[in-house]
Amino acid sequence: MEKAAVQSDDGLVIPLIDLSKFLNGSPAQKVETAKAILDGFQRAGFIYLKNTPITPETRKHVFETSAKFFELPGETKLSHAWTTPQANRGYSAPGREKVTQLTDLSAVESLRSSLPDIKESFEIGREDEPEHPNLWPAESGELVGFKSTMNSFFDQCKSLHEQVMRAIAVGMDLPEDFFDKFIDVGDNTLRLLHYPAVEKSVFRINPGQVRAGEHSDYGGITLLFQDQRGGLQVRSPGGQFVDATPIEDTIVVNAGDLLARWSNDTIKSTVHRVVEPPRRESEGGDGGEHPPRYSIAYFCNPNFKSFIEAIPGTYATEAEKKYDGIYSGQYLVQRLTATY
Repeated sequence: MEKAAVQSDDGLVIPLIDLSKFLNGSPAQKVETAKAILDGFQRAGFIYLKNTPITPETRKHVFETSAKFFELPGETKLSHAWTTPQANRGYSAPGREKVTQLTDLSAVESLRSSLPDIKESFEIGREDEPEHPNLWPAESGELVGFKSTMNSFFDQCKSLHEQVMRAIAVGMDLPEDFFDKFIDVGDNTLRLLHYPAVEKSVFRINPGQVRAGEHSDYGGITLLFQDQRGGLQVRSPGGQFVDATPIEDTIVVNAGDLLARWSNDTIKSTVHRVVEPPRRESEGGDGGEHPPRYSIAYFCNPNFKSFIEAIPGTYATEAEKKYDGIYSGQYLVQRLTATY
């Protein structure tokens, strides 16, 4: 299996996997690819996927459309502000969210005040949830087609989520459709992310400053589409943070806490962060600023009404189950409440 050039002395290796061999390959290739996907999640918690059904042209268009939203005036964006963990939709201004492993609310607030994340985001959920409608911006000028573009991309990511979960099932020697009934509703979140341009001196003056703090994701898996700026780092088994270097036309996929729990910790949910991007020779020394960074994360969750307990085959006896069962929606609201 091809390996991405992401390694450390601590043994972190993120595999680069050709998904087309699972989708369209021979039976042997399908199983081999599924095992590689599962192995990547078990060893690193992260994989790169190439040759997915999401085309480079689609990705380029969605990134361009996302950037147009973040160019809107601040007051316009704030009129679509994020409201509640239950809805998890809308705009979050820089400093609003603080991603962290902390769960104590006062500790999170203290960290948010001293070292706020340098990013803004816009959350989109499934369109067919009347209790929590999406907070779409008015479509005029550059934003004509914004809603249709994002809904189409949401659906493409939902389909990819289903295929990755089928690969995990095959890798675990379960029926290929084992997870289908747990994820068919699409209780997922499409997050558009913008890390504004920032003076290089900010990172020098504040050594702990990051664009997004160290954290693990909360749900099942995350599909991450990143530009070429860099800055994403993954924590290795030895505790070092290692660059997850952007690879053109690939998707970074990582396992979240709920999937780790679901797998009885046989799958890893690995801590990661977004830091000052690598310096490029053309950008000179410590002066000037880092250009903006854009990424798009699609957070894949089990249906909110799904009851999540240890997957068959991850334990031999009831005593080996590490966690009590929990409803997916209940778990995710608990985690989001501590974040905002």
